Amino acid sequence: MMPSTRDQLLACFRERGVRCTSQRFAILEHLAHHPDHPTAEQIYEAINRADPRASLATVYKALHAMAGAGLIRELQLGGNAVRFEAATMRHHHFLCDRCRRMEDIEWFEVPELLKKRAAGRRSVRDYEVVLRGLCSSCAVG
Repeated sequence: MMPSTRDQLLACFRERGVRCTSQRFAILEHLAHHPDHPTAEQIYEAINRADPRASLATVYKALHAMAGAGLIRELQLGGNAVRFEAATMRHHHFLCDRCRRMEDIEWFEVPELLKKRAAGRRSVRDYEVVLRGLCSSCAVG
């Protein structure tokens, strides 16, 4: 389950050994309450509406430090924009071709035989499936 209360968010920082600055807390709080996989620029704009003290450079540094500690996930799924999320449990993603909305998809295992065949002689550390197509809103319209 995604942390949402102040105490739960603070506990996340403690558990990962990450210093909790006001900017980092604002970033994690935003990601926990907005699971729409925002970019660094979108996070910067959102947190500065309430408290305009964070620079874009500070947001980038905080995001990379938090991702490095496993507090958040950094998503590089093609295109230019890197996106971020607070959902660190294993899951896949769906990316809409039309509106570019990204949605979480419940985790499912890829059969071992398929992984071995696709990887060949490579050593696979982890994997994530990205489904692409039209989301339910765009498919109707």
